[in-house]
Amino acid sequence: APMVLQGGPCGRVGHRRTHTSKEPHPLDGALFVSPPGTLVPMADSSFDVVSKFDPMEVENAVNQARKELEQRYDFKGVGASVELSGESIMMKASTEERLAAVLDVLQSKFIRRGLSLKTLDTADPYPSGKEYRQEAKLKEGIDQATAKKLNKLIRDEGPKSVKSQIQGDELRVSSKDRDDLQTTIALLKGADIDVDLQFVNYR
Repeated sequence: APMVLQGGPCGRVGHRRTHTSKEPHPLDGALFVSPPGTLVPMADSSFDVVSKFDPMEVENAVNQARKELEQRYDFKGVGASVELSGESIMMKASTEERLAAVLDVLQSKFIRRGLSLKTLDTADPYPSGKEYRQEAKLKEGIDQATAKKLNKLIRDEGPKSVKSQIQGDELRVSSKDRDDLQTTIALLKGADIDVDLQFVNYR
């Protein structure tokens, strides 16, 4: 049965016309390039680039670090502690040297729990009364500067069929060629950025 279209480039507003297979479809060249009467998406496959962490694993890592601080002899009497509060981890010790050791314990627990150290945005230590403190904030999401850098990397060094688009704090990568998407994942894994990336929603 013929397709009836309302309006279109070939007629007035409100003009009704009958589309046949011998005539060009009004949408050709607008959003899609396809045979008359069909719409084929430009990208058949895609995945999302995200930066997330498992809050439960972070809590486990901090708890394990706290237990080690309590049990180790070299942390006795130096006020060593580590505490998780929201998306921030506060470390304390009586000397800057012991504070550095506390951070080392925390990082080792992160690695053991399968958490990337890129998840931690660690500030410089600072004195507070008779102790030293150091804060490590948990990073989640891809910031705009990093997203733009990844976009440029894909455009300059990725397969030509691959397109990428920033969507909030994530990146959508798409292509007709699944092999090109795999190549792009390998490219992004090797990127020199201070953000832990995961590749999800492959479809």
